[in-house]
Amino acid sequence: MTAKASSDHTQLSPRSGRRLPVRLILPLLLTALLAVQIVSATGLGYIKIDPADIVSVLLMQLGAAVPADLTPSFPFVIMEVRLPRILCAALVGGSLAVAGCVFQSLLQNPLADPYTLGISSGAAFGASLAILLLMFGLTLPGSLIIPLFAFIGAVLTLFVVFSLSSPSTRLSSNSLILSGIIVSAILSAGISLIKFLADEQVNAIIFWLMGSFIGTGWADVSMLLVLVLPSCLLIGGHARELDIMSFGDRTADSLGIDSPAVRKRLLVVASLATAACVSVSGIIGFIGLIVPHFVRMALGPDNRLLIPCSFLCGAILLLLADTVTRVMLPTELPIGVLTALIGGPFFCYIFRRTQLARWR
Repeated sequence: MTAKASSDHTQLSPRSGRRLPVRLILPLLLTALLAVQIVSATGLGYIKIDPADIVSVLLMQLGAAVPADLTPSFPFVIMEVRLPRILCAALVGGSLAVAGCVFQSLLQNPLADPYTLGISSGAAFGASLAILLLMFGLTLPGSLIIPLFAFIGAVLTLFVVFSLSSPSTRLSSNSLILSGIIVSAILSAGISLIKFLADEQVNAIIFWLMGSFIGTGWADVSMLLVLVLPSCLLIGGHARELDIMSFGDRTADSLGIDSPAVRKRLLVVASLATAACVSVSGIIGFIGLIVPHFVRMALGPDNRLLIPCSFLCGAILLLLADTVTRVMLPTELPIGVLTALIGGPFFCYIFRRTQLARWR
């Protein structure tokens, strides 16, 4: 048993001469690309702002002197309108991509994404219920109550799915996916009922369900930083366990890893991160499906490289999509619609490829 464990560990360890530079250099390059993209996106819009002015405004927030030739409206446009939205898009995209890595690795299913367990339906039901209550006279502010209800709905859905799928301590991938489908179907019916009751105000619910970063502010950025970044760091700390568990529970158990406990912990953390994202942006699908799949095809299955690169690529992709909807289209399109138009055909491609692989 010891010899076998040592052999398995040797197979899982990458060659330091080849992998170590990539694990260091590639994330740094992607980080630099994301920083350039953030500055570029901040300067785009109805009011064009040069990168030099953007840097000056950012330095002002750190106590630097105000340049004499700086347009007075630029600090407000950058700090209160564009930058919070841009940071929210980057954080949501990165977090959904990391969650997708976890779901695909743990469930051993290339079609798995952060919404496999019905979390999106739970968040959508909670947000729709909050909008309906506001229509009927609830006196709490909508900017607080809608994200709160969305988060609660997602978390409750997660626990219901876990209760249905795990009568024992060992979680089954098939039972988790099946439970998520069942709960999603029930919640979708509930959302349809809420739409019917909302009557003329149904547009508010539909717009939230399509996903958007309109109206996001620094409070949303702070919530994402507090909830999402620690979740991604915790997931990254379990990269070695994810690599080993991909070889099966028997191999993981022989190397001293408690597979059921690690699987449940990571699924809960990834689901909570997804719930936080959905409570801010609404339903944005396919980022957690597309990004991990492409990054895995390009870089391989090593989660020590896959997780950070997926976060950065997800942030870059969703920020690019949000910039396109905000700047380049004549009318701003909900971001969830654009990601669905891109991700839907790709989903069909992956499904078809998986079916053909099974028949060979």
